[in-house]
Amino acid sequence: MKVIEHINRAKSTLFSMEILPPLKGKSIQSIFDGIDPLMEFKPSFVDVTYHREEYLYKKREGGYLEKVSIRKRPGTVGICAAIINKYHIDTVPHIICGGFTREETENALIDLQFLGIDNVLALRGDSIKSEPEFVPEPNGHHYAIDLVNQIKQMNNGRYMENDLADVAPTNFCIGVAGYPEKHFEAPNMISDMKHLKAKIAAGAEYIVTQMFFDNQQYFSFVNKCREMDINVPILPGLKIMTSKKQATTLSKIFKIDIPQPLLEQIEKCKTDEQAKEVGIEWCIQQSKELIQAKVPCLHFYTMGTSEVTRRVASKVF
Repeated sequence: MKVIEHINRAKSTLFSMEILPPLKGKSIQSIFDGIDPLMEFKPSFVDVTYHREEYLYKKREGGYLEKVSIRKRPGTVGICAAIINKYHIDTVPHIICGGFTREETENALIDLQFLGIDNVLALRGDSIKSEPEFVPEPNGHHYAIDLVNQIKQMNNGRYMENDLADVAPTNFCIGVAGYPEKHFEAPNMISDMKHLKAKIAAGAEYIVTQMFFDNQQYFSFVNKCREMDINVPILPGLKIMTSKKQATTLSKIFKIDIPQPLLEQIEKCKTDEQAKEVGIEWCIQQSKELIQAKVPCLHFYTMGTSEVTRRVASKVF
């Protein structure tokens, strides 16, 4: 079932989660171990992130540098198939611009269609560590809207080779990312919102937000969207703070603000265990307020912390 169908049929706020592919060398059981504790909350769908390959330059004889591909996590398509097979729930694979040509993107989407997966989250993706800014692949997409356009064209039966006979159109429900505190590369919020509106006009059917710790940021973002006639469902993305260090690392990595009251509570903690308890309670209160506001779904960025997500969910669902 499509994400938008889950939302439209729901009589109350849904529960969903996002998981990371395991590190290379770990088995699929590590994924199942992270999902099992959360199945009691009947997740409507599970997002699976995609981590592109990175590169190292190794010095060879004669002083030459060889570019070596390093892949730290297995692919998203196979993980989605394994989750569907075991749990019979819908998955949302992340499709990114970085590291893919248009042909490779089309092939990945064809594989997903064969598996019966009808949801995708279209993202530009981050630059790799060796690049100061995002660099698309030759004949790849530079922006998420380009990716949305390609998926929508395939939904309309238009593939890259237009002379193919009896081509079956795909049927993907397309989600995109939204940033309550604006994307860090956007010059201002208005510019960021215009790009978001363009992605919706291109065919995206729902928005999942970047994590936030201040619900007012989310409510303000939703209001801005509605004022700009962006009327698709907007799913709040939630992350539970689990250590003292995350008060600074999350802000640095994801370019988000940590509310002063939360920061003060975390700073008073002497141990990470105490900080985790603060983070759990903060997220419980966030979740309760969001449910009271009748948000369509609480989308948890679990990041391998299914137990703390379970503790939050048990208090609000």
